[in-house]
Amino acid sequence: MKVGIMQPYFFPYLGYWQLLNAVDKYVIYDDVNFIKNGWINRNNILLGRQKHMITIPLDGASPNLPINQIRMTSNVKDKEKLLKTIEMAYKKAPYFNQVFPIISKVVMEPTCLISNALINMFNLVCQYLDIKTELIISSDIAKNNALKGQDKVLHICNLLGATDYINAIGGTELYDKDTFQANGIQLNFLKTNDIKYKQFNNEFIAGLSIIDVLMFNSKEDIKKLLLQFTLQ
Repeated sequence: MKVGIMQPYFFPYLGYWQLLNAVDKYVIYDDVNFIKNGWINRNNILLGRQKHMITIPLDGASPNLPINQIRMTSNVKDKEKLLKTIEMAYKKAPYFNQVFPIISKVVMEPTCLISNALINMFNLVCQYLDIKTELIISSDIAKNNALKGQDKVLHICNLLGATDYINAIGGTELYDKDTFQANGIQLNFLKTNDIKYKQFNNEFIAGLSIIDVLMFNSKEDIKKLLLQFTLQ
């Protein structure tokens, strides 16, 4: 059984969804500490032919708190401003009418916790793209939270009965294949292929939020893009 474990990010880039789609069980790592200036509440979209960062404002965010204790802003106007920016960027995109309601549901999520909004995002996007991976919330797993880093990931994998653990390519410095092999688990790293698609008539800008992919590509084409990676 293939397992993936990642922190929840705000409409993360295509490679994140490739990993989620490639495993049988995907653990949303909501009970690790919040990373300031990370991707939990922000990402890049295409605006005016340039990369533009969008952010969901948070209240009292701190790297001393786990993600599932971080509160979103309760200011509706701030959320509406974010949606207006996304609408302005993509209102002429071919799949705007299908995709914008998904984004709106996530941004306007009435919950006060960013983790709940992001879990809602995973469910909505997976439903839209027919991704069948089982989503598991890390804080729901009875586990030894005193463990850290690789030891904790191995612990979760063992609890879930993993035979394979797939991580993003950026984890090559964090995880050791021999250690996983000693625990009976095959470790691989997912690297996204060089992917390009039409973004209006602009020069292509890579690495943007999945929002960009959803706006410019049909469901059928995105399903093909989800398979364009290599395991190392």
